[in-house]
Amino acid sequence: MKVTDLRASRALLGAIAAGLLMTGLIAVSATWLVRPDLLPDAGSSWYVWQRPERSTMIMAGVWALYALHQVGFWALIWYGQQRVRRYSDRLHVVNAVALAFNLVFVLLHFAQTQLWYDALAQDVSIWSSQFSVIILLVWVLLMENDRRGLAFGKKVPTPGGVGVRAWARKYHGYYFAWAAVYTFWYHPMETTTGHLIGFLYMFLILVQGSLFLTRAHVNRWWTVTLEVMVLFHGAIVALNSPKQLWFQFGWGFATIFVITQMHGLGLARWVKWLIGLAYVGSVGLVVSQLGMAKLATLPRVPAAEYVGVFILAAIFALGLWIARRIGSRRTPTPDPVPATPADAPVGV
Repeated sequence: MKVTDLRASRALLGAIAAGLLMTGLIAVSATWLVRPDLLPDAGSSWYVWQRPERSTMIMAGVWALYALHQVGFWALIWYGQQRVRRYSDRLHVVNAVALAFNLVFVLLHFAQTQLWYDALAQDVSIWSSQFSVIILLVWVLLMENDRRGLAFGKKVPTPGGVGVRAWARKYHGYYFAWAAVYTFWYHPMETTTGHLIGFLYMFLILVQGSLFLTRAHVNRWWTVTLEVMVLFHGAIVALNSPKQLWFQFGWGFATIFVITQMHGLGLARWVKWLIGLAYVGSVGLVVSQLGMAKLATLPRVPAAEYVGVFILAAIFALGLWIARRIGSRRTPTPDPVPATPADAPVGV
């Protein structure tokens, strides 16, 4: 069977299965993974899973692999936009190449962790990794505003209007590819529960990025699943941290689902009410057990993301305005062109 005969939905299911198997392999590697002597946790800005002493040779290898992965993925996206430029129910050849390309680098990162352990965390801040994914999630809220709205199915005006949101949709693949590949190479393939869920999430984001220009890429149930996965990852990581902010992250992301994400799924009104009531009931149950002080943490995540939508839109609007101003100054004023006769053919 030719690659172009394979339905994108089947390729998606196969890639998800491969991601689950890879996550299982990472988990099993706990029996043989040789870790360096990790330094004690030094607070929220410290990333524990790195070598205590930096090796220039190891880090040169890590950065080289990251750069090859990053530039290669960008090139495949660019090729798709320039040469394919149409959506299909079936895989394009470039999609099969992208899936295979990402699989090769997943295996290389696994091997690199087993041999040398260190990843980009040795050289860059943990905040750079976290904010890359946060901005990705905010970017999705911005560009989906036209389809599902931002608040209970209602579109919310954002700086720059429709033009900014259209620009965000057109170029989102390049940023999402950076956020996924950068975060993927930031962490060694560790075997903690938080790492396993995080790597599964990154595998699925890489799969999503590889299926550009296919109907699977824009399947609303699949895309919302990717958005909601951060709820489980954030809650589990927070559950295993000293500050115990699992309610803030778990129910904070659930709040965004209830206010925004579920309204793009075509659900019946009664289903939305059922989900909303279950959400309110679960919040009440947690607060009744842990006290009203927990309730104060609930708005933090949704407030940050919704404010982030307007900040991101404003940045895009400013950037596009500056680009237009620079472009207008560089473009010479053309000589007056005679009016085209009404009966003249239109050129292409």
